[in-house]
Amino acid sequence: MSTVSSISSLLPAHLSFRASNQLTKLTSSSSLINLKTPFSLCATLHHNPSSSKIRAKDSNLDTSFFDELDPEQEIAFEQPSPPEGWVKPPPFYELPPETEEEIAGAYEEIYGPAYSGESVLGNDIYVMDAKVKKSVGFGKKKKEKVRDGFEERVVQVRRVTKVVKGGKQLSFRAIVVVGDKQGRVGVGVGKAKEVISAVEKSATNARRNIVTVPMTKYSTFPHRADGDYGAAKVMLRPASPGTGVIAGGSVRIVLEMAGVENALGKQLGSNNALNNARATLVAVSNMRQFRDVARERGIPMEELWK
Repeated sequence: MSTVSSISSLLPAHLSFRASNQLTKLTSSSSLINLKTPFSLCATLHHNPSSSKIRAKDSNLDTSFFDELDPEQEIAFEQPSPPEGWVKPPPFYELPPETEEEIAGAYEEIYGPAYSGESVLGNDIYVMDAKVKKSVGFGKKKKEKVRDGFEERVVQVRRVTKVVKGGKQLSFRAIVVVGDKQGRVGVGVGKAKEVISAVEKSATNARRNIVTVPMTKYSTFPHRADGDYGAAKVMLRPASPGTGVIAGGSVRIVLEMAGVENALGKQLGSNNALNNARATLVAVSNMRQFRDVARERGIPMEELWK
């Protein structure tokens, strides 16, 4: 017990009581611990279960190399011999002086093009780093309009709401008509949080729904046609040269973007701009040229009026 008291006195105060209890259990069985060596006792008290795994792994290692090594012995460093054919490079102060272009090219290769307005390696000096773009926000390029020959015309922009669990989500709905004024026209609709984005979406949607309008040499319809979409009904009639486009609402915009110069149009039923525009496309799709009808019937065009 004298050994136990001497060891407990070496331990901190908050561990003395716990250590004394463990020491009394350990001293009861002489096979567990050797009280003659206090160091082994402390090692047993502070035993780490993970250390046994490390020792088990380390037991397979070959440590015979360190048996004859003296840790206090000073070992001189031996310079490795150079390979065959190696020539020592000359110092930098003996090299010929570099030109300004070589220095600028080496700098540009490491750090990128400088903002001096010139590039030795042919890089674009106006291209900024991706990290700089994110942090500063400069260098953003506006999206260029698609140059495919189509003109865009906004028919209607409305603010719409969507009721969700947390409340209402506000967004904008845009109706756009695209056409080349040469017989091709399309109607599209799109929604977005911003008006510009909604117009871009609707223009893209309109380009996917292009319809060809049959016209005569007087820029009018070959015959009468009616079309309906939902509750909207549209009536289209050809007109003589010089009449112009007599129509209202979205029907007039669709006919103008298609290139029709003389026509009569009337909206019957609903006053919805989107449905009337689509009803106009339905009416135009039902039209056919005289030559197409004569080809299907297998007769010359002169026989159509007999």
